[in-house]
Amino acid sequence: MKKVEEAAHAVNTLVAPSESSTVGRIAAVAAVLAAALWLWPLGSADVEAQASSADASAGTAADGGVEGNFFVEAVDVNVVNVEVYVTDRSGNRITGLTKDDFVLEVDKSPVAISNFYAVEGGRAINERPEVIEVTEPVEAEAEAEPAAPSRQNTEAVAPRPRDQRLYLIVYVDNFNLLPFSRNKVLRQARNFLRSQVRPGDEVMLVSYDRSLKIRHPFTKDPEIISSALYELEELTGHRVHYDSDRRDILSQIYDDAENIYEVRGRVSQYAESIHNDMAFTLDAMGEQVEMLAGLPGRKAILYVANGLPMRAGEDVFYALNDKFRDSTVLMDSQRYDLSRRFQSLIARANTNRVTFYTVDAAGLRSYSFMDASNATAGGGAQIDQVHFTNLQSPLLFLAEETGGFAMINTNNFNKGLNKMAEDFDTYYSLGFLPAGGEKVGRYHRIKVKLKNERRGVRIRHREGYRDKPIGTRMSDTALAALHFGFQENELGIEIDKGLEKVHESGQFLVPLVVKVPIGKLTFLESRETQRGRIRLWVAAKDSEGGLAEVQQVPVPIDIPSGDFSRAQEQYYHYQLTLLMRKGRQLVSVGVRDEIGATTGFALKPVTIGG
Repeated sequence: MKKVEEAAHAVNTLVAPSESSTVGRIAAVAAVLAAALWLWPLGSADVEAQASSADASAGTAADGGVEGNFFVEAVDVNVVNVEVYVTDRSGNRITGLTKDDFVLEVDKSPVAISNFYAVEGGRAINERPEVIEVTEPVEAEAEAEPAAPSRQNTEAVAPRPRDQRLYLIVYVDNFNLLPFSRNKVLRQARNFLRSQVRPGDEVMLVSYDRSLKIRHPFTKDPEIISSALYELEELTGHRVHYDSDRRDILSQIYDDAENIYEVRGRVSQYAESIHNDMAFTLDAMGEQVEMLAGLPGRKAILYVANGLPMRAGEDVFYALNDKFRDSTVLMDSQRYDLSRRFQSLIARANTNRVTFYTVDAAGLRSYSFMDASNATAGGGAQIDQVHFTNLQSPLLFLAEETGGFAMINTNNFNKGLNKMAEDFDTYYSLGFLPAGGEKVGRYHRIKVKLKNERRGVRIRHREGYRDKPIGTRMSDTALAALHFGFQENELGIEIDKGLEKVHESGQFLVPLVVKVPIGKLTFLESRETQRGRIRLWVAAKDSEGGLAEVQQVPVPIDIPSGDFSRAQEQYYHYQLTLLMRKGRQLVSVGVRDEIGATTGFALKPVTIGG
């Protein structure tokens, strides 16, 4: 067997024995493409057109007027998994159900359940527990209600399949939080992390402070995240300013304004300001959801905020109507409706298998402005009730539509956090194959029910999904590798860096060689040639977090049949030339065998310019 470093020359000899041969012409096209592929860490390159052109040229060259074009229908088997939580009227988990107990409908039409996975108490029902040494429990802070028994001190279980791993994101929306409310929730969240996160679960901490910040990346040590929560308690909660502005404008409406025209403009400005802030808030939440897209398995976001308005400033418009009896202002409030934005976020979360568990950190709410001194016959507490409902309805909407639940109207969040832990430990996962074809990319509605319906039984699950084409899924996973260091390398690909050269722009041309074991690829025989086809996805991130757009390159591989046996022990080398700025960079490469439908993802940290 030849050494790896010798394989490059050997494979080149196999792939390009002479320029007059069909295979040689294909290799020449690939070489032109490799030389043309540039990647900007903070921009995008026009590679798609080059790749398509090269691929078409390769097909024409392969034809040679003799053999005909080489077509490959890429295999794409994508199982959609739906987590299902079944409880009785008292909220107790119903276990022991089988695949035959469920009916799964997509767009109101029954579909076959191809995959079934049931977990009870953190253990797949067909697994046999093994006894392990019990560790000392971490002392928990005193709370009004004792926490549930620790999930960490239970029987060992076999590692879960890749598509059943749990990734938990603690998302503290500091921009929409009051400090006192936030710190109250974080104290109880620390207890949850210390006692309820199982070995193998991964937890990440993020916050939103006018921009999304990863406070700590995924870790299997929940104590790290628990300790990091202390740092957030020292930050300012921006909801203080929001509440102050609300009190001022309500005071102006009821105490100062003599007619509606004196204050109507300010009410609109107030609603417009909140609407703009919410646009950034929802963009950040959507960004977090998309970052998680390429991770396999279950993703759960524990979202903490003092509520989010479904309709910006709705209560102050009601206050105007209450004071001046002008119902036209209620029509004005519809301009600031954010329901479509929330629907879009829910669709993105469901598409990426992300479940929201939302927390109204305000807890048990009390009237914040209206009292006997300024109440009117038709208003009073109603204004505050509109305010509370407006803030809590998006939390309910986000959670219920993605298969989670909301924790509202309570000062003790242990019960909700323990219920969330039960979701992680006891559930059913129903997998099915999407119809594909013309329906790919369209949003589909999901409905799960029992064949033999029972009174009082509640079934909770995400309400829809959008099937992504393989190219999008590969791009998502390449980005997940950059964000979280995730690598699944079934193909066993490797990446080597060559010597960079200074470009006339002042940046650097960096050659990277992607090495793919030929023995792990699937080939089709065509007369005297073994023909394969791979596709590469390439992305990069600089030290400041700037991302390059994911680019893909099709690569045909032709090997003469007489040399194919020897080639099985070698690597196919493909060189990418990246245009990069000076400094530390991280490159992610995904490779898919278009015939065998196997994939590999690898990361390569590089330092450019010395």
